[in-house]
Amino acid sequence: MNYEATILLVEDNKDDIFFMERAFKTAGILNPIQIVRDGEKAIEYLSGGGTFTPRDKFPIPYLLLLDLKLPFKSGHEVLGWIRNQDHLSALIVIMLSTSGEAHDVDQAYELGANAYLVKPSSPPQLAEMMVAVKTFWLDQNVRSFSSYPGTSAV
Repeated sequence: MNYEATILLVEDNKDDIFFMERAFKTAGILNPIQIVRDGEKAIEYLSGGGTFTPRDKFPIPYLLLLDLKLPFKSGHEVLGWIRNQDHLSALIVIMLSTSGEAHDVDQAYELGANAYLVKPSSPPQLAEMMVAVKTFWLDQNVRSFSSYPGTSAV
């Protein structure tokens, strides 16, 4: 378990952000959460550019929850960019979308998503989903932290 490792949430819908933050709390996710609201800001954050320059304040995330339908650059475009960056090659990327359409899911996996989750329609179901994310990706998944500046080994 590493509760110091940052989670980056890329989500443009303010209501979805609100419900995600509540779901994190309900699920017992204690990690620091950073939020950006469009695909270009996600790339800027991950690049450490612009307002995201100080890595002590904006560390490389351990886990990225990436919405599919974003302004400026889609989740697929962001994911494609991530998988072409050597320093982000091991970043855990979970696509989180309202779309369960096969072409969206297939494209996400082809681009290198670690998982694809369809957003549930109710807050209790979302909290249950975040418990599953916490249990698998944060508690049970064994990872090396050496490629993530600002994180420490579990």
